[in-house]
Amino acid sequence: MNISVCIKRTPDTETRVTIAGDGVSVDPAGVKYIVSPYDEMAVEAALRTKEAAGDGQVTVVSLGSEDSVETLRSGLAMGADAALLLQGDVTMDGLATAKALTAELETRDDALVLFGVKAADDDQQQVGPMVATLLGRPCVTAVASFEVHDGQVTCHREVEGGTEVVEVALPAVVTVTKGEFEPRYASLKGIMAAKRKPLEKKDAAPSESRLSVDALQLPPARPEGRVVGEGPEAVEELVRLLREEAKVI
Repeated sequence: MNISVCIKRTPDTETRVTIAGDGVSVDPAGVKYIVSPYDEMAVEAALRTKEAAGDGQVTVVSLGSEDSVETLRSGLAMGADAALLLQGDVTMDGLATAKALTAELETRDDALVLFGVKAADDDQQQVGPMVATLLGRPCVTAVASFEVHDGQVTCHREVEGGTEVVEVALPAVVTVTKGEFEPRYASLKGIMAAKRKPLEKKDAAPSESRLSVDALQLPPARPEGRVVGEGPEAVEELVRLLREEAKVI
């Protein structure tokens, strides 16, 4: 079974982000970049699926600049067999990204294409379903676990009060969320082996972005807290402030 996993280079979720001088991008100085965490879960899901099947190939695919090579090497170190960098601009337009990925994925014979449910930076949750639509394949989103058997994939989605089970025929697209697929740590052996694994580079298919960022702003600083009193005597004043000032009750 051949599986492609689309991964994205994003700032570390613990990085203190600052806005660049242009006002529309993140200042890269001092920012650590990682594989988007949900994409790591998708890589783990692909590796386990291949291990259960006993054969096949896992390929990690990323759209971006030369900087994304490091991201792909991380996927290879986890255990992926090959990597592909589609060299092109990454924008906020999810459809432009989906079209660039689809142009490559439709030439491959993958039974599964996996995505993280969302990217850590833009949080759009769009690209996976868009790629599925462009490929004409069934798509299941926000999947906590799945199994492949008899030409279909059985997906488990956590919903309020229980678990939803969705079965679709292969080839299919699945987006992975928190659940069973806790990413493995790359071993020293895996990191060294990643340097010898194939990493192909191609120019991405051109796709015009129809979405632009006009400005970025940091959230306003939180105001300092206020102590209105101590013990039961403070309840009446607290309720008054919540009603008259905060207007939340």
